[in-house]
Amino acid sequence: MDHAGAQTNLTKLAISATLHCLTGCAIGEVLGMVIGTALGWSNLSTIALAVALAFVFGYALTIRPVLKSGLPLRTAIGVAFAADTVSIAVMEIVDNGVMLAVPGAMEAGLGSWLFWVSLAFALAVAFVITVPVNRWLISRGKGHAVVHQYHGGGHEGHHQH
Repeated sequence: MDHAGAQTNLTKLAISATLHCLTGCAIGEVLGMVIGTALGWSNLSTIALAVALAFVFGYALTIRPVLKSGLPLRTAIGVAFAADTVSIAVMEIVDNGVMLAVPGAMEAGLGSWLFWVSLAFALAVAFVITVPVNRWLISRGKGHAVVHQYHGGGHEGHHQH
């Protein structure tokens, strides 16, 4: 494969890995924001819950298929930590930073369009910033590249279950 083709494949792989990360982060983030906002928690408590749940769901989405490949749970957890920690951390820092930067977003409440539009915008910004991070990690055999050996060497097969 020529250099341009390899670079294109690397970018596609980074986008795929970031979409995978975004899925887990979005589930945890939305759930955390909904719970914290519904309970009237402070911004800090709500964000702490959202971040914790984003990591839980992000890791869970990696652990499940890795377990199906036959790895024991302890090893699968290690693979998920190696594959997803940096990606989830970057996504969460950006996403929550954007939520805090949008005036009134955290205080808007679940019935407000401002809350939901801000959250969608925050996740979109986090995605755009996390793709190059994942690309860099994968190019060095780190991040989501760690998972590939448990999916027949190709990330694409991971999404066809």
